Amino acid sequence: MAVAHILRQKGSAVFTVELEAPVQTIVNMLATHRIGAVVVVDPLGNLVGIVSERDVVRAMAGDVSGVFTKTANDIMTARVRTCTPSDSEADLMQVMTENRIRHLPVVANGRLAGMVSIGDVVKFRIEAVEREADHMKSYIASAG
Repeated sequence: MAVAHILRQKGSAVFTVELEAPVQTIVNMLATHRIGAVVVVDPLGNLVGIVSERDVVRAMAGDVSGVFTKTANDIMTARVRTCTPSDSEADLMQVMTENRIRHLPVVANGRLAGMVSIGDVVKFRIEAVEREADHMKSYIASAG
């Protein structure tokens, strides 16, 4: 199953912030929208980073009170792994596992086209396995 299929099912909405967004704004977005990461974009909308819950926790380590004086630019992961709409579920799992990440922005034609999380991949993998099991049951029932 390709990323494009996942995006068709879940939608392509992506929550973004600009480089100077305060950490408090980011934390509020994560909590309000029940998401694990936001994409950081420049004024032209180009992807320049990602801030995940892990980035916030790392920023808090040793400086809990000072974290809210920081911005997205201060705590973001600048080396962002991405995927494309044509990448497979197996590709996503490999990238996420190798890089120990849970979110992959989807980039198509140089533009942000969506976000896929490990939860999305697991959900769609379970659905695929259930469909395969149903097909196998139907086949066995018709062969008997």
